[in-house]
Amino acid sequence: MSQEWDTKDGRRRVRRDPPTIEDAVLAAQCMAEDDVDAQVEIVMSLMAVSAEEARGAVLKYSQRKDREAARFTIAGRSGAPRTVVVERRTSRRPLATRPTITSAGLRSRI
Repeated sequence: MSQEWDTKDGRRRVRRDPPTIEDAVLAAQCMAEDDVDAQVEIVMSLMAVSAEEARGAVLKYSQRKDREAARFTIAGRSGAPRTVVVERRTSRRPLATRPTITSAGLRSRI
C-alpha cells in the first residue's frame, strides 16, 4: 500500500516514524535488565551505531528510567495480575429521517 491513497471520505496518509535510539534502548532494557554491556550490544545490533554512542545512550536513558520508576506508584497488591479492557465505541450518527408522530396518527391507532 502506498503512503497516500484516496478513500470515499477523502485522501488518507500513513505517518511512518523510523525507530529512534531511545526505542532501541528501551527494548534493550526490557531484554537485559541489569547487564549494561548486553544492552549496549543489543542497541548496536538494532540501530547500527558505534559502541560509544550506544553506551552513552544506554547510560543516559537508564538514569531517566530510575527517576520515572520512583515517581510512579501502583496501588494494590504487588504481583497481582492486572486486567486491561479495550472496548470499541460505536459512533453516534443522527438518523437521516426520523419518523414523525402526529396526533392524528395516534388517534387512528387507538
